[in-house]
Amino acid sequence: MTQTSVELYLSSLKDQGYSLSHRTRVKSVINHFCQWLIEDKEVLRRNPTRGLEIKVQQLAPRILSPDQRFVLRTLVEKEGDLRGKAIFALGYWAGCRVSDIAHLRMEHAHIGPKIGWLHVGHKGEKFRDIDLLNEARRPLYDYLRHGGRDQSSPYVFTSQRNDQLTEAGIHHWFRLLKRQANREQWDLIADLSFHDLRHDFAHRAREAGWTLEEIAYYLGHVTVKGTPAIQTTARYTQVSRAQVKE
Repeated sequence: MTQTSVELYLSSLKDQGYSLSHRTRVKSVINHFCQWLIEDKEVLRRNPTRGLEIKVQQLAPRILSPDQRFVLRTLVEKEGDLRGKAIFALGYWAGCRVSDIAHLRMEHAHIGPKIGWLHVGHKGEKFRDIDLLNEARRPLYDYLRHGGRDQSSPYVFTSQRNDQLTEAGIHHWFRLLKRQANREQWDLIADLSFHDLRHDFAHRAREAGWTLEEIAYYLGHVTVKGTPAIQTTARYTQVSRAQVKE
């Protein structure tokens, strides 16, 4: 367990398409484990993560460019997986967190042929009811009808191994989706994470005229007092040059 081995491992994760936030979490886990080896087991003298920086040329983009949106939507459209299409739709067209999707229960998914709304908010138990655009409702409706989900599971999204598709499973699916890209497409989407879809949704909602309070409610950005957490939402949105000019 050396600094070189940890550095090479984090580098390999980057090559496999893992996001900056994921690699940061991995480094944190290794740090705590090594500290335990030092203090409790006394089998390690030095923490190999100390002074180790995760070097990146640039931070993963939070607002997708038109080309990035086109590539991702094209890859999803080509995919024959109804479950994957529904997962992407909830991230891109509804701004759902990975935790919102992974822990969504059938009793909280009210989806019909023409209308649909969800009761979501697993993270911090900040639940809210959100209506879905048709672009999000249709893929979810198709998946529930013909997607081959485990009918005995209380969760909307299931996997072959478990009655609940985990958050790690959703991140894994998104990495597999990106790997279907050709070299030109890969250069555009390599650094994107599933969470970037949520940021991009907030930005598009802002451009469409939503207020920060409306976006905060829809995304589940609320304070402990139940009021909209505007500061958090503001980090998700950026005013464009065109908006200022208008």
